[in-house]
Amino acid sequence: MDDPFRISDFLMPTELYSGLASDRYRDGQIGRCIAANEGELPDFREADIVLVGCGERRGGDFADFDVSGPDAVRRSLYGLYHWHRHIRLADAGNIRRGETLSDTLAALKTVVSAILEAGARAVIIGGSHDLTLAQYEAYRPQDRLIDVAVIDSRLDLSTDLPVKASNFLMEMLTGEPNLVRHYSHIAFQSYLVNPEMLETMDKLRFDCFRLGKVREDIEEMEPVLRDCRMASFDIGALQYLSAPQPDGLPDGLNGEEACLLASYAGMAPRLDSFAIYGYDAASDSHGLAARQAAQMVWYFIDGVRRAGEEAPVAETDDFLSFHTAFAEIDTTFLQSRRTGRWWMRMPDGSWLPCSRRDYLRACDNELPERWLRAQERG
Repeated sequence: MDDPFRISDFLMPTELYSGLASDRYRDGQIGRCIAANEGELPDFREADIVLVGCGERRGGDFADFDVSGPDAVRRSLYGLYHWHRHIRLADAGNIRRGETLSDTLAALKTVVSAILEAGARAVIIGGSHDLTLAQYEAYRPQDRLIDVAVIDSRLDLSTDLPVKASNFLMEMLTGEPNLVRHYSHIAFQSYLVNPEMLETMDKLRFDCFRLGKVREDIEEMEPVLRDCRMASFDIGALQYLSAPQPDGLPDGLNGEEACLLASYAGMAPRLDSFAIYGYDAASDSHGLAARQAAQMVWYFIDGVRRAGEEAPVAETDDFLSFHTAFAEIDTTFLQSRRTGRWWMRMPDGSWLPCSRRDYLRACDNELPERWLRAQERG
């Protein structure tokens, strides 16, 4: 591919590529189908999804840089079968270690920006969760407001901690000029979060969903992710049994729930970067967490396939239309004939992603909370 900014200078192939197709993987497995960086960068314009690894962990609890994490997830991912051959996959390799943390963040930002500019979706397998900042900064050249979702057991807003991975959200949500139109935090655990932080988020009209609410009806998270442009998943949101990791928790999302959220992210029509952070290979003695992360990437790919089945909302023949009134408000709900997903018309004529539950509440003359929050945000 054309490389005007020397993107290749920021990247290195991994040891997995040597003898990859002939020696390690069977026909139909991702390792045989992916266009990999074998010393020459694949053309991002020829891919729908581009994988990039970043072993930077100096912003977290580990003062090092470790590419073994992204490579362990790759190893598991490459052994999975690629069911959707029309979705073209590429692997850019691993971000090179910068002399400083800021150097690595700048390199990751540049590479992700190049992937987005090429019209592909970026999937990042990263080190510490503060790499979300580089993922976010990759959107700055587009100069457009974006919706962001983070899936994490904690809110990384701790101003009293020096560890960047514990406070990067403060910089992302308050920095100027700010690109965040709306922020959603999924699967936080109440006893790990200062209630004052939640009050602050609510004042900003951001949405936070505790773990219990997510597990109670995980399908309600699909509309939350549908309008997002980027999503960041901290592997610490998973329960220890599903992903043995440092400081693992007995409670959290199980593997099936994590894969479902990844699928919802893939189904989001405008979401063009998805990341899994926090994986530590040294703590994953049996490789369970790597396999879990790999399956999440697989389900993200499957979600992209399902997104391609959806018709634009303007094509009304592909939707069932339901007119209803609630709280003296007349509106219309649409349900896709192809995917079963729902939308509701807002007073300004726009269509807000919603769920069947929102429609049923409206039928009972109740004001859907999703409607109210959207109106509060203006």
